[in-house]
Amino acid sequence: MAIFALADTHLSLSVDKPMDVFGSRWAGYMAKLDKAWRELVNESDTVIIPGDISWAMTLKEAKEDLLYLESLPGKKIISKGNHDYWWDTVKKITEFFAEHGIKTIQLLHNNAYIVENMLVTGTRGWYPEGKNAPADSDFQLVANREVGRLTLSLEAGEKLMSELPAGEAEKIIKCSFIHFPPVYRDYVFREIVDVLHRYKIARCYFGHIHGVYDIPPVRVFEGIEFIPVAADYLDFVPLRIN
Repeated sequence: MAIFALADTHLSLSVDKPMDVFGSRWAGYMAKLDKAWRELVNESDTVIIPGDISWAMTLKEAKEDLLYLESLPGKKIISKGNHDYWWDTVKKITEFFAEHGIKTIQLLHNNAYIVENMLVTGTRGWYPEGKNAPADSDFQLVANREVGRLTLSLEAGEKLMSELPAGEAEKIIKCSFIHFPPVYRDYVFREIVDVLHRYKIARCYFGHIHGVYDIPPVRVFEGIEFIPVAADYLDFVPLRIN
């Protein structure tokens, strides 16, 4: 069974939010995404989407986007991005999924999963040093919260690893999926990177960055692989990661 990653689907079936204003690569992006996904992903596969799932402002408004995601092949693990204003409490989202028959989408939020040979952990992260962040946000407050959420996720991952049969944990690749890049050009979110080191994370997948296609597909920083999976960077083709 294959595992894929693809951030920033920016679905907009219920709202008028064209993405082609962000560059020509976004023209007809939903058709490109749909075609590539259906060609690559089987029902037994898993796709991890680290943030910016939908442009909807409320959970009710996100219904059509979530049902569309449900209709695509495979299991999906989704986490929150900076544009996921529809994201509510885990309890409310879980109840919404049950009410609308959404069975193939799971939330990555203060928790972890083992999928095939990969440990899946993560959080949203935050803007580099607060730049371009909402004017009323407190950078350090939000940064501390995201570090805490990542730690909770990684602790949950450690628990899952401890429950594996003897010898199986050594075969697992420890990964984190963070919407904002912890490392980007000359910026380093030191607190996040330190947590990744503490839990011996091998790979970190990130999204958020749009219209930038000259960054390398893998950057090794302090021994950790940082891998961009924003949809437009991948030209809307899910990236196989296992």
